[in-house]
Amino acid sequence: MKKKKKKIKVLFTGGGTVGHISPLVAIIREIKKKYPEENFQFFYVGPKDKFVFDLLSKEDVIVRTIFAGKIRRYFSILNFLDILFKIPLGLLQAFYYVYVFSPDLIFSKGGYGSVPVVIMGKMLLTPIFIHESDVHPGLSNQVASRFALEVFTAFPIRENTFFPPEKIISVGNPIRQEIMEGTKEEAKKIFNLKGTKPLILVLGGSQGAQIINNNLLVIINDLLNDFELIHQTGENNIKQIKKETDFILQESNKPFYHPFGFLKDNELACAYFVSSLVISRAGAATIFEIAATGKPSILIPLSNSANKHQFKNAYTYSKMGASIVIEEDNFTPYFFLEKIKNLFKDEIELRKMGEKAKEFAVPSSTGVIAEYIVSYLKK
Repeated sequence: MKKKKKKIKVLFTGGGTVGHISPLVAIIREIKKKYPEENFQFFYVGPKDKFVFDLLSKEDVIVRTIFAGKIRRYFSILNFLDILFKIPLGLLQAFYYVYVFSPDLIFSKGGYGSVPVVIMGKMLLTPIFIHESDVHPGLSNQVASRFALEVFTAFPIRENTFFPPEKIISVGNPIRQEIMEGTKEEAKKIFNLKGTKPLILVLGGSQGAQIINNNLLVIINDLLNDFELIHQTGENNIKQIKKETDFILQESNKPFYHPFGFLKDNELACAYFVSSLVISRAGAATIFEIAATGKPSILIPLSNSANKHQFKNAYTYSKMGASIVIEEDNFTPYFFLEKIKNLFKDEIELRKMGEKAKEFAVPSSTGVIAEYIVSYLKK
C-alpha cells in the first residue's frame, strides 16, 4: 500500500483588497498545476473582505478572518480604537490560527491586515516570505521585511531602496494565467459587443473609482460616438451608474456601453483581449496585468494612496512609454476626452505603447515564486 505523502502547509496573508488577493490566487493555482503530486494544504488568515471568500474559497483554501487594526498617518479617533481593541484582538487571533494550523511557511502579500500574522509567525518560528507590488512599500511590508527570509518585489531592484538588498528578489507581479486566455468570440458573447468601433476598457478597481465614474458620465455620449466601452464601475456603484446612464445615454449609443460591477477572471480576460486602450487606477496588480496583455493605457493614480504609492507606480511604468498618466488634479472630463481622441489619431504611437507594455511585463513571475516556495519547503 502506497504511503500517503505528508501534508505541506502554506499559510497566505494579505490586506484584503483584490490587489492583494489575486496574486495569491495566481500563486496557489501555479503550485497546484506544477506540483500535483505533492500534498499541499493552503490557508489564508487576514482581514474580512467579501473578495477574500469569493476568490480563495474557489481554490480550496481554508479561510479565517481576523480583526485588522490600521495605524493611519493622520489624526483620527479610529487610531485609538484600533490600538486599544482591534490590534490586540487581531494579534491574539493570528497567534491562535498560526499555532493551530502550524504552517510550514507563511507568504505575505502585505497590507495592514497581514502584520499580526507575520508577527505571530515569527514568534512561532515559521519561515516568512513577502511580496511587495508597489514601488514604495507600505508600512506593513516595511515591518514584515525585518522578519522575512526573502522579499520578492514586482518592480526592478533599482526602484526599491526600502528593503535590505541581500533579501530582494525582483520577480514582477504574479498574474493569474486565466487573464491571458481571453478570446474575441467569448468576449462578443459575454458583453454583446457590436465590434464596429475601437473598444476602451475602464477599470476602477474592485471598489470602483468615483472620480473616474463621474467624469466618464459627463462625456459618455461623446465617447460612445467614436468608441465602444466596457466599464467596471465597482459593485457598490453599478446600480446608480445604470440608473444614470439609462437616463443620459442617447438611444443610438446604448448598445455600445457595457457596465459591470466587477469582472470575473474570464470576463476580465476577454475584456483585455478585445480592448484597444485601458483606463485604470495605478494599483500594481492592475498595471502588471495591463502590461502582460500588451495594452496601451491611461493611468489615473489615486491621490490619497498611502505614501503616494500609486503615483510612483504610474510614473515608474510610464517611463517605459507604455502609458500616459493623468493626475486627479488635472483629470477634467474634456481634457480626458481629448487625451483619448489624440491617442487614437496616432495608431503607430498606440501600437508602440502596447509593445512597450509587453516589454515591461514579467510573465514568468508566478512560476518563479511558486518554484521558490516549493523548493524551500522540499529542502
